[in-house]
Amino acid sequence: MRSLAHKSLRSLASVSPKYYTRYCHCNTLTSAVKGPGTDAVLTWVDPANRRDVARVLEIAERAAQRWDVVWTDFLPPPIVADSMVALTGRTDVVCLPWGGYAQAERCRLALGREDLIEPLRADPQQLDGVAAMQVKGNFMFDPAKHPDFLGAIVGTGVVREKIGDILVQGESGAQILVDPELVEHFEMSLVQVRTVPVEVHRIPLSELSVRPPRQEEISSVEASLRLDAIASAGFRVSRTKMGDFIKAGDVRLNWRSVSKTAVEVKAGDVISCSGKGRLEVRAIEVTRKEKYLVTLLRYV
Repeated sequence: MRSLAHKSLRSLASVSPKYYTRYCHCNTLTSAVKGPGTDAVLTWVDPANRRDVARVLEIAERAAQRWDVVWTDFLPPPIVADSMVALTGRTDVVCLPWGGYAQAERCRLALGREDLIEPLRADPQQLDGVAAMQVKGNFMFDPAKHPDFLGAIVGTGVVREKIGDILVQGESGAQILVDPELVEHFEMSLVQVRTVPVEVHRIPLSELSVRPPRQEEISSVEASLRLDAIASAGFRVSRTKMGDFIKAGDVRLNWRSVSKTAVEVKAGDVISCSGKGRLEVRAIEVTRKEKYLVTLLRYV
């Protein structure tokens, strides 16, 4: 069991070091999760996420009582990370995040007893909780972006929580990760994206067109820790241009949209910008001249 806990922590660390540090809360949570005071011990969770994390703990309770794997809906990274922290230390149920491919941003949590989950860690594709769809059409004259595909999917009457990542493939369409129970619904109901007629069919997860992420470490000395300053250094665009991206809603801090350029960042924060990838703030040091030496890891 100890080795399994260590594997869970390594998975958590890969999501974000910021959330990994919250492991210190787990001893308190382990005894409290089963009791009526669950909300009280989740005070360390962002209030915006607390209800979702509590819901994951409820599902974990069901998984602990049955010899089966129980799935959550698709969750954004902060909720996945906080839920994994809240579950670390439990001996009756373990979790495995899976979004259809290794770098997936939106994941479902597979919850179950150790002897059910452990054999699946080496090859999560054995899990049946995530399906891939190919949405094919000719988008040469009416290009579609991520929001267009998402809007078309939600327009069929499905809530966002049933949809994982959307991998846009330019003029040919997109590949979309979904709850397997809804594949037939999409094959019948998803017939158009923007003005383009589309065809939908299920594909194996092994056929997903996912580019392996490239990493680049960047160091920059900045006068402040403002979001526009750090992001412009990491994404190598002018501060004015980055300010425009932020105001347009194209930048997210810890997976949440921000509109203020002056928000300060800290070590462990994750900054993403549409079309430019993701930055992780690895370290911040104060120089002799009282400026900030910021170390960033960029995923492109």
